[in-house]
Amino acid sequence: MFALDQRLQQDTLTLGDFPLCRLLLSNDSNYPWFILVPRIDAISEVFQLDVADQQVLWQETTTLAQLLNEGLGADKMNIGALGNVVSQLHVHVIVRRRDDAAWPAPVWGKHPARPYTPEQVTAIRAQLRDLLPADFIFTQD
Repeated sequence: MFALDQRLQQDTLTLGDFPLCRLLLSNDSNYPWFILVPRIDAISEVFQLDVADQQVLWQETTTLAQLLNEGLGADKMNIGALGNVVSQLHVHVIVRRRDDAAWPAPVWGKHPARPYTPEQVTAIRAQLRDLLPADFIFTQD
């Protein structure tokens, strides 16, 4: 049974599900920072997924990145799967802008996280409803 890592639960807001991945929003309003987590138990590496799920993970990642790039006006999209702190397989998809708090440095540890307000989360969900494909299922607001 799929369970989200405790650290991801603590640091993110759940937005909903693609066919394979849960979509999370990092609770840091410094950056539009999204995280995809395959809903498969005990996976820490991409190569542990079967080939079909690897393809779905990459498709969901690239679809999300493209839609965010166009819809949120990115100057650069950062995509990465590190897992040094949280071993559960997850992919970061971060919208970078030249005027963001860390540009051009990496976002990790650059500035303290600024949690989203409820109003900001509502606005992000509204933006995503217009951007995400029909197979995306939103969690309850």
